[in-house]
Amino acid sequence: MTAPALKTVIPGWNLADDPALDRLDAELLTRAYQFGRQAHLGQKRSSGDDYVSHCVEVAKILAELHLDSITVASGLIHDVVEDTAITVADIEREFGSEIAQIVDGVTKIGNITFRSTQERQVENYRKLLLSIAKDVRVILIKLADRLHNMRTLEFLPEEKRRRIAQETMDLYAPMAHRFGMARVRWELEDLSFKHLESLEYKKLAKLVAQKRGERESLIRQFADPLERELRRAGISAVDVVGRPKHLWSIYKKMKQREKPYEEIYDLMAVRVLVDSVPDCYHALGIIHEAWTPLQERIKDYIAQPKSNGYQSLHTTVFGPGRQLYEVQIRTREMHQTAEYGIAAHWVYKEGVGGPRRTNEFEERLAWFRQILEAQLDAKTPDEFLELLKLDLYQDEIFVFTPTGDVLQLPKNATPIDFAFAVHTEVGLHCQGARVNGRIAPLSKQLRNSDTVEILTAPSARPSRDWLSHVRTGRARHKIRQWIKLEEQNTSAKLGREMLDREFRRRRLTRPDDDAMAAAAKSLSLTDARHLIASIGQGDVHVLQALKAIYPGLESLQEGPSKSSAFERLVDRMRGASKGVRIQGVDGLMVRYSQCCQPVPGDPVVGYVTRGRGVSIHRADCPNVLLLSHEPERRLDIDWQEMDGELFLVRLALEASDRRGLYADVAEAVTNSGTNIKSMDLRSGDGGGVSGSVLVEVENLTHLQKIIRAVRKVKGVTDVTRRERVATE
Repeated sequence: MTAPALKTVIPGWNLADDPALDRLDAELLTRAYQFGRQAHLGQKRSSGDDYVSHCVEVAKILAELHLDSITVASGLIHDVVEDTAITVADIEREFGSEIAQIVDGVTKIGNITFRSTQERQVENYRKLLLSIAKDVRVILIKLADRLHNMRTLEFLPEEKRRRIAQETMDLYAPMAHRFGMARVRWELEDLSFKHLESLEYKKLAKLVAQKRGERESLIRQFADPLERELRRAGISAVDVVGRPKHLWSIYKKMKQREKPYEEIYDLMAVRVLVDSVPDCYHALGIIHEAWTPLQERIKDYIAQPKSNGYQSLHTTVFGPGRQLYEVQIRTREMHQTAEYGIAAHWVYKEGVGGPRRTNEFEERLAWFRQILEAQLDAKTPDEFLELLKLDLYQDEIFVFTPTGDVLQLPKNATPIDFAFAVHTEVGLHCQGARVNGRIAPLSKQLRNSDTVEILTAPSARPSRDWLSHVRTGRARHKIRQWIKLEEQNTSAKLGREMLDREFRRRRLTRPDDDAMAAAAKSLSLTDARHLIASIGQGDVHVLQALKAIYPGLESLQEGPSKSSAFERLVDRMRGASKGVRIQGVDGLMVRYSQCCQPVPGDPVVGYVTRGRGVSIHRADCPNVLLLSHEPERRLDIDWQEMDGELFLVRLALEASDRRGLYADVAEAVTNSGTNIKSMDLRSGDGGGVSGSVLVEVENLTHLQKIIRAVRKVKGVTDVTRRERVATE
């Protein structure tokens, strides 16, 4: 069947002048359309249109991306499994395994009961990531599907519109960016902006429309002489065009710089397209010779491409009227990659039999395969979404190793991210860093072109504090993995000691492995190690474990209430619950949260953790808001002060540098009747000092006394309780 015949068979396919139709398998697409139309018969969209019209629009977007017949056909039937009685097996019988696998990858999970809407959403994302790993065309169809849904979002209720627009802004637009699909990303962002900030969107759209003529005139004043200069220099195959800025990009710059639209000067943007890489650098030299550049705005993404495959030279120059003009210089092939991303690397199977330049294609997916490892190990919906968003929102910097190798890291990455990017073992044993030859804190935010050297030691280990500094999903995942393993080992050791003590005290024969495994199973635990660790964590009382191990024994009673040195040690390691009543019940295992470090006198709330009892937070802890999506895990706490109890609190301190400051701060804390556990003050650029003091306090009144005393020290500008991101 010819392309013209295809246009008559599929209503709404208006691509008469598009050569894409000439290379598509018209017979396959016609069969796919008829199959989808029959499956969706009688179904309507919120707009009132037949549902199949959405499938046709998705296929059109895929065709405009110059994708192959298999992908376009999959787009025509992408919703039949999810929304009709058709199964994946039906599709495989009709169209083969390749199309069936793609459609299955796009289809959301069904017929499974989840504990929450968020859990269902996360599992759908997880399935999508796995499907992309098998066939990248899955994400191309998913993005095309989301793009058409966003184009027709106005037919939905406002609450649903905002939810879908927020999800698009949070996940799908960044995903389009990470796959290099700039054109799709820009439209998704603008459409999300339209529904999330409708008044600001309308105001800005009107302003841009009013200024369009003026802006285009200014661009031509620069573009015309630029083109003449390039041709005079012998670069004949050149296109110089104005580069439109999309509305969301303009709005973000207005907010970030706190300036009105008229003062966002780099709206004057020009793109130069040439035939070869040497022509790119030649053109850059010509431009800098004719117009004065801003040195800090020159970027070479040809020598160091972004992880999504983007390549271009960027420069900003003073053009006519001392206006700032942003110029991008790239080859036409680079332009295709910049516009269409990973779709530009697809060569249609009708002609070649697979993606061209397989090695390059795989490199484009390397970033995705790296984050997939961390994503699939996430244990909770919160952790999964956090890691996913962390890895999608990436403006990149290029950082050098001491040997001159280049690593790509997200903007605001720290030496900890760098260490884990080099190797997991380097990260796990990192104890310090040199940035550009100078010792720097591990929390320092790295900049473009920094040279970083990681200092390691066999005894060095990750700290939970690191989680508040890292910016990469890989580093966060590895740190959490190590902390969890350490906690499990500590709990297992403690649990074993507690069990052995009870065996000796009650003169019981040590059980064999089978008995321990059976006891674990009776308590709904996975194995003996899980049982022992649960005893150490306090999730399973040792008496409860004994009853499960020796079900035939009579009168297993709690022993005398004397508190031995060992029991006091256990309480200290696990978190004692003295004075704490949880919704009227005492004696439960609690731990005091390290993110906000509560003390008696603070208003507090309890939060049920997974495997570590109840965590106590200050009521004003920012992390309580992050945990508020699961209200059933939040508990009322009554905390009465007990004599002799001491609590660790870390104070953040800012001061002006001077001789004797360290000694004066230490003296002020000591004179308030306080023991200092550790103190870390460091001089920074500009004569400032920052750091922290870890102190032992009895209650809130005692803590406030310490803070007042330190604030009186000469040069101290601020003292606050340090708060960190929760990792419950």
